[in-house]
Amino acid sequence: MKLKYKSVEELVNTALSSNKKIAEIVLEQQAGDMESTEEAVYSTMEKSFEVMRQSVSNGMDEKLRSSSGLSGGAAARLKKAVDEGRNHYGHLFGNAISMALAVTEYNSCMGQIVAAPTAGSCGVIPAALISVMEEYKLPKHDIIMSLFTASAIGMVIAKCASIAGAEGGCQAEVGSASAMAAAALTEIFGGTPQMVSDSCAIALKNTLGLVCDPVAGLVEVPCIKRNAMGVANAFAASELACAGIRSAIPADEVILAMKQVGQQMSTSLKETAEGGLAATPTGCRLCRQIFG
Repeated sequence: MKLKYKSVEELVNTALSSNKKIAEIVLEQQAGDMESTEEAVYSTMEKSFEVMRQSVSNGMDEKLRSSSGLSGGAAARLKKAVDEGRNHYGHLFGNAISMALAVTEYNSCMGQIVAAPTAGSCGVIPAALISVMEEYKLPKHDIIMSLFTASAIGMVIAKCASIAGAEGGCQAEVGSASAMAAAALTEIFGGTPQMVSDSCAIALKNTLGLVCDPVAGLVEVPCIKRNAMGVANAFAASELACAGIRSAIPADEVILAMKQVGQQMSTSLKETAEGGLAATPTGCRLCRQIFG
């Protein structure tokens, strides 16, 4: 069956009928569509993964600061607290959210990142996958393969709804990234294709209605900390799904709901910096401070 990426249900059914993981069927088809080999397609994904790893590393620089002055250094501060055992919610969780901050702070400083699925949500997937890889000493191959699963979920969302903040708000960016990360995590830890679908649905439901209100129009406040939230949400969604907890609303219906919510959302809350946090007294002051 040729995947059309028009529904999560299609991914699940194809994986079940072929007795393969979603990642395996996606890699196989992508190789065919590109008239390439699976090895070559995998190698391309591996290069993207290495960019992710480098952005995590570079973003941990304690001296990192964006030109606006709104961000930089937070990832290093949190990582230090984790390394010294001063955080309260465990090593994995602390590491993961520090990595999310690192990638997005590095992005705000014009560093090279992987837009996964967008620059505004670039920290969620790297943080989720790299943190569990390091914590549980997982094979790099498993992590790279999970990126094909995440990509497939992202393609469905992009086709059926949106991954653009200007069209759907931050639910379309950090929400989508969180759903993609949750799906990848679930498959990494042996979840069934249906569990992958449920984790996607749960993660999206948790971010439904999330607005895009960047202060001064920059992808810094509140975007960077929302990436940390996105990782936490991906962990929660995957944990629930892997325990066999189903989403009452199927993933494809959640995606459609997200699209409808985005259409109903005011334009002031869709990347225009005219509403939400951007319109607060402090948000306006920071905008004047940066742009004069």
